[in-house]
This record gives sequence, structure tokens and C-alpha cells, in this order.
Amino acid sequence: MKYSFFKNAFFSISSIILSLSSLAQKKDLTQEQMLKGKMPAITFPVPAVSWDKDDRVLITKKNHPDSAAKLYSVDIKTGKENLMPADYKKPQEPKNKNVFLKDNDVFFSDEKGSEIRLTNNKDKEINPTLSPDNNLVAFTRNNNLFVFDINNKKETQLTTDGNDSIMNGYASWVYTEEILGRASTYRTFWWSPDSKHIAFFRTDDSPVPVHTITDGTGQHGLEEKERYPKVGDKNPEIKIGIVHLNDNHISWADFNTHDDQYFGMPYWTPDGSALWVQWMNRLQNDLKLYSVNPATGAKKEVYDETQKTWVQLEDGYERLHFLKNNKSFILESDKTGWNQLYLYDMNGHLINPVTQGKFTVTNVNWIDEKNETVYFLARSRENTARADFYSVKFNGKDFKRLTFGDYNHIIQMSPSGAYFITTYSNASTPPKMALLDNKGKLIKELYDTKGPEFNNYNIAKTELIRVKSDDGLYDLPSLVTWPLNMDPAKRYPVIINIYGGPNAGTVWDRWNLNGNQQWYAKEGLIQIAMDHRASGHFGKEGVNYMYHDLGDWELKDYATIVKYLINKGYADPKKICITGFSYGGYMTCLALTKYADVFTHGMAGGSVTDWTFYDTHYTERYMGTPANNAEGYKTSAVLNYTDKYKGMLQIVHGVIDDNVHIQNSLRLISQLEDAKKDFEFMIYPGGRHGWGGNKGLHFQNLKTKFIYKYLLEKPVPADVLR
Repeated sequence: MKYSFFKNAFFSISSIILSLSSLAQKKDLTQEQMLKGKMPAITFPVPAVSWDKDDRVLITKKNHPDSAAKLYSVDIKTGKENLMPADYKKPQEPKNKNVFLKDNDVFFSDEKGSEIRLTNNKDKEINPTLSPDNNLVAFTRNNNLFVFDINNKKETQLTTDGNDSIMNGYASWVYTEEILGRASTYRTFWWSPDSKHIAFFRTDDSPVPVHTITDGTGQHGLEEKERYPKVGDKNPEIKIGIVHLNDNHISWADFNTHDDQYFGMPYWTPDGSALWVQWMNRLQNDLKLYSVNPATGAKKEVYDETQKTWVQLEDGYERLHFLKNNKSFILESDKTGWNQLYLYDMNGHLINPVTQGKFTVTNVNWIDEKNETVYFLARSRENTARADFYSVKFNGKDFKRLTFGDYNHIIQMSPSGAYFITTYSNASTPPKMALLDNKGKLIKELYDTKGPEFNNYNIAKTELIRVKSDDGLYDLPSLVTWPLNMDPAKRYPVIINIYGGPNAGTVWDRWNLNGNQQWYAKEGLIQIAMDHRASGHFGKEGVNYMYHDLGDWELKDYATIVKYLINKGYADPKKICITGFSYGGYMTCLALTKYADVFTHGMAGGSVTDWTFYDTHYTERYMGTPANNAEGYKTSAVLNYTDKYKGMLQIVHGVIDDNVHIQNSLRLISQLEDAKKDFEFMIYPGGRHGWGGNKGLHFQNLKTKFIYKYLLEKPVPADVLR
């Protein structure tokens, strides 16, 4: 027994010595490797993958850090991998017909790639869009809607009343930013499937107050006039028109233009027989879907959803998924507190829920109508910081998880939906690629990005942790990169990178390794990203905490995580730095004022400082109006807590920011000056809601200097600044 004890102890000590010896043999990353883009082959880049056809995958990958990337094909049926000839060219399918802008005119590209000029006008054309039958092009010019017949080379003007405030087929600022999404590029016209009609928004922006933006460009300066509805202001008035291209007659949808309302992106039904319009009241707690008759403009209600808080209208969110049989559709809704899928008939009658439970569907990837199956991505039911791929029958049965392991998955489906590729990783595992069929059967592991130097270098540890909220309701997720060679007897400065907006979490359990991260780990910083209860991890159920109360629960939860780090002995309570841009800037400013007893330093960019300065649709969705939530506007405003400010705040803003106006930072600065408070301030002329070029590098250097001055308390090393 004694022998066994000493024998086991000997082997345990030997294992520790060997482990320490192995650790001691590892190399440290050099400054040049970390900061000059010369990281060793710890990992390879994720390879490029494409579907050659439905039964063959092409993958371009490296097998050695010093070798050139080579092209391989993978036969899906056999899993066999073959090196492709160096001169291999993927068989060229006939090119799709396309339209594009060149020299401010519209050009058409045929199947052979030939370019044909369609317009030759001194005025700029915007958003040329090809009809489904490839014969017509719609576009806007001078805020009017036009169509060009490619075969007859004929241009027809469809509207005539466009001017600076009347926009046909072109969106106002608030509709682009908050409802249709920036990807819409201000386009508000939509072809019918049969190419016989064009639906469009006629936007009257004249009721919207003008915000003047100025900059120092030129002898007399730059001045921009922006129609920007701030909280409580009038919104643009929208009419929905349907152009009949056989005679260019316009039918107007039966809505009262002057009502205080919003419209989301309309959807044509698959057969083009109706235009479905999303309508929402000003309070944003009632969403209705109307089926509009293109011939008459008459509308019929097919769906109505109300919530106690708000209903998300759009911002790039695809709510409806019509089935091609034109008999039913799948709708996404978070009305239960969790975003789920529902099957409805075309009269708006619920057939059945497709998915149910306390998890969040994030994307519908494929709908197999023949087999009545939906394939979708969702926050994992086991770990909300991971995405998993699932399938389920239309009737809600045969629910399957198709992905595997404790990983975050990114999915690429084959053209037919019969197969998919997953790129999977977690905080401690570099990305791998695998090929599976749509039943979840593994066909082949395609690639492992772990490089030959993976075990040869000391790398700072990154891990996902969870901290119980103060009220015990939520396990709050954070992704932490710990200091290299962390000393348990030492406390370290903390830098927190956040965004913090509603349903906009940034914490995912996936691999992240970069030189800047490793440099600051070597310098002794705890680097952490945090998500609060309303970040999306806990469904709409969690996001609802923000209703009429922006800023409060977010920082309560952030403070809980910070106190955890302090109580564990990891964090230096005198050096807790939070940094963010836009909503993250708002969080940072509020942290250094309302929560100044927890957060000591901050770097805030493009920050909202009082929600009465921001736009109607975004702000009122969460906050209501000052008329029905005066107390909420008071408690959410940074400007009401400047008396609590202490520590050091760096305030940064683009001079011509047309999203979060510089007014926000100027008002905060004014109050801090009146209170005789110290802070740092930097403006970027020509900068909007972000900026690049040398000003972007200057901004990065500004933050680096702040970190060294206040958190690391030493000079910036040579060659660190960009």
C-alpha cells in the first residue's frame, strides 16, 4: 500500500515535471509576430469552400505554412478527395444577366458578359434592379421611378412628382437605418414575380424636422441638411403604390397616408396575385399583415400580433417565408418570449407551431417543401453562446439537431439542400470543417486549421465563463482572454469591449486568436467581452427587461460580472476600463457616470448621451415617448449623471455623424466642463458613424495610448503605434 502510494506520487510528480518542462520549451511570441502581421503557423486560415455541383465540393487549402494553397475536390458520395490540376477551371455556367451602374449610368450585362449601356443621362441613376424575366430594369432618378425595356431600348418615367422631400422608390433616412436596413441601399421598390408590376413607397419627408450638419471643409465650411425625426417628431408619410406596366397606371394601397404609422418591407406572394404589407402603429406594439389587391389597392388583414412591450418590425429581418405552392407560409415571431417558427395558411389561420421551446431561431437556411422539412440555425439549446443546425417537419415533429459536439457552427448548404458543410470551433478549439448530409450523418472531415506551431508557443488562454446575475435568474456569459503567465497573487487591469444594444450580443463560444489580443495578454490585461440578460442569449423574454428602461439592466449585469472578477482576486478594482462605439459608447458614458463606483476608465465613440437626441423608430420601440415615459428618459440619460462622474473618460465623435449626431458628445462635454471634470476628447472631421484611412489609424493609436497611460501606466513601447 505504501509502495503504491509512493509509486503514484512519483509518477504524478514526474508528470508535473514533464509538463513544466514541456511548457518551458515553448516559445514566446515576439513583438514583430504579434503586431506586424507575422504570426507563426499556430493556425491556418479557414479554407475557401464552394459547391462545384450538388455532389462535389471544391476546397482551396494549405497543407503546410510555407506551401501554396491547392485546390481539391471532394466527392460527396464516396468522401474521396482528389488534387485538382493546377490549370483546372470550374466549368462556366451561362452568366446571369445583370444590371449595374458605371459612370452614373445603367449598364446591362448579358449571358456572354457583354456590357450594353442603357442610359446616358447627366443625372445619376440609383439602384438599377432587373425584373425576374430579365427584360426590364427599374431604377430611380431625381427621386422618381423609371423602367427601361431592354429589348425595345425604351425608357419610361413612372412617377413625376419627385423632389427634395417627395421620394418615389427611394427611402428616407429613418426607414433605411432602422426599418429596411442599410443593405437596402435606400431602395423602396420591388418587382412582382411575373414582372408585370412594381410596388413602391412614395415617401413624403416634408413633415420631418431638418437637422443641420456642419464641417470645416472649404472656405465657407460644409453644411448638410438632413431630415431626421428625433423622439416625438413627425415621421415620413408613406403611400404604397403598385405600377401596372401594361399601361403604367398606379394603384394606391388603401391606407391613410396621414396616420401615425410605419410600414415594413412588403412581400409579393409567389404567384404575384397579392402584395403583403407589414403595418405597425407608432407605439410599435401592434403588427398587422395586410394582403393588398394590386388591381384595386383594397386590403384584407391576414395577421395581427400585439405584445406588451414591442414587436420588431424589420431591419433586415425576414419575417415571412412563403411556400412555393402558394397555399401556406412560415412566419417567425418572438411573441412567446422566444423567436420561433409557425405554419399558417394564406388566409392567416394558424395551422400549427413548427418549433416550440425556450430557444431562439436565428436563421431559416432551407425549406424542403417536398418533404415538408425546415432546416434552421438557432442558439444552441445546451449553450446560448453557440449556434447549432436543426431540422423539423412542418407539423412540428421529428425535431433533430444535425450538428455535433460542444461547438459553435457556421453552415453552408449545398444547392439542393441535401448536404451541408459546417465550420465549427469553440474558445479552445481552432476551426475545423466537416461535410454532412442533411440527416446529420458525417461524410468527411474536410479540414483542421490547427497549424504545426500550435503546441510550440505560449498562447494566452481564452475561455467562456458564466456569472450568475444578482437576482439569480440568469447565467451571464463572458468571453475572457487572461493575461499570459497569469500570477494568482496579482491583480490585473481589465478592458471590457462591449456593444450592449437590445438583442445584439457579442459573446460567442468560438475560436479567436490574433496578434493584438496576444500582445495585450502579454502586457498583463484581462480582456473581456460581456453580454447582459437582454443581449439575445435569453430570448425576447430577456430583451423585454429593456422596455422603457434602456441602460439600467445592461449595466447592472455588467457590474455583476466585474464584481465577480474583483471578488475572485483577478481584477484591479482601480483599473476597470470599458470601451464601445455607438450603443457601446452610450454604455461606456453611462458606466463612467451612473456606475462610476464600479467602472473607472472608459473609451466612448459615437455615443448617445440622451435618448431624446436619437431617432423615433429605434428609440420609441424601447422607450416609448417622453409623453408616456418621462421617468424612463430621465433615468436613461447620461446627462443626468454627470455629477457622479469620476475616473477618466475618452470621448470620440465623427464631426458629420449623420446617425448619432455629435450634439450628443458636445452636450456631455459641456456639462463635464461646467462641473470642472477632467476628460479626453477627440473629433474626426469628415467622420460619420465610423471612419477609416489614416484617421482610423489615428483612432486606434489614441486608444492604445489611453491603455498604456491609465491601465498599464508605462510608456508605449517602440513600434506599437500604427
